[in-house]
Amino acid sequence: MRIAVLADTHVNRLEHLPKKIIDALSTIDLIIHAGDFTDVQLLKDLRRLREVKAVHGNMDSTELKTVLPVKEIVEIGNKRIGITHGSGGPWGMEERVRKMFESDCVDIIVYGHSHHSHNKVIDNILLFNPGKAADSFGILTIDREAQGEIISSRW
Repeated sequence: MRIAVLADTHVNRLEHLPKKIIDALSTIDLIIHAGDFTDVQLLKDLRRLREVKAVHGNMDSTELKTVLPVKEIVEIGNKRIGITHGSGGPWGMEERVRKMFESDCVDIIVYGHSHHSHNKVIDNILLFNPGKAADSFGILTIDREAQGEIISSRW
């Protein structure tokens, strides 16, 4: 399964995303968004393309904060994916998001907030932040194993 991973899109509509992201969305099976859409219209636009698993971020509208959770766990194949936006400053972000899921037995944690991409396995958990959408996005490939790739959204 190929999953597009977005965070910190900070746009109101699909057509305001970088073209490289829009093109990639036609090649995937699922979209994960780790918060900071800013407007519910982008969530609606994404849901017209594919199934979306998402959480809200600190910059999201009240409407998004009402319909999306702060934390979500998704099972895909034999992998459990924890999704959250993240909070606070960039220092210690990985530790804070890991603590959110410490009793959930996840294999992957997808998060955003810092605007910096991250793709690293720590203590057998893949910590995956696609970065802010204006700069990058991610692709998670899940077969028997999970593999993350950060892709520049700039041409």
